[in-house]
Amino acid sequence: MQLIGMLDSPYVRRAAISLHLLGVAFQSRPVSVFRAVDEFRRANPVVKAPTLVADDGTVLMDSTLIIEYAESLAGPARSLWPAAPSERLRALRLAGLALAACEKTVQTVYERQLRPPEKQHAPWLERVRGQLLAAWGALEDELRAAPPPAAAGGQSIGQAGLGMAVAWRFGQMLVPDVVARDRFPAQRDFSAAAEALPAFAAWPPVE
Repeated sequence: MQLIGMLDSPYVRRAAISLHLLGVAFQSRPVSVFRAVDEFRRANPVVKAPTLVADDGTVLMDSTLIIEYAESLAGPARSLWPAAPSERLRALRLAGLALAACEKTVQTVYERQLRPPEKQHAPWLERVRGQLLAAWGALEDELRAAPPPAAAGGQSIGQAGLGMAVAWRFGQMLVPDVVARDRFPAQRDFSAAAEALPAFAAWPPVE
């Protein structure tokens, strides 16, 4: 099984850490969707990271779907999601907010780095900035109320906390001017603790 994509993508890193925690063996292939398009296209013509090539050759894309497949391989005893419906619902909410933060960070970076300055659309950037800060504001409120739900399988971190920590590190790498560390102290401290876990250290982002 191969996981294709660079760890500078929060989606690739989320998938890699999840596979690690679930105990699903895989080979990492750090292929860039920008600098190695032809190589990536040979594995997946859509050129979307992360891409998972299963043992039977089936190609999956999208971190959420890859993680869902990995969960089916690992079984419920190792699940990164909580078992209780109420806790599962909260975990899904937190994971959704973290994924929204990733998406809005990516949109900000693409607008700033891929579009010429004279063609950047200030109202669009302001809208995305508002969405990004709203996601982190909601996550900060959630963390102050209670820690993320634990994984049913007893791992050191569940899928919600994993997603939040990965999204935070990604944002701090690329848009620290938008997502100020001191504005979200609960998230800052939670993510620092998560990054110290062995599974996170095994799959560090590309700075």
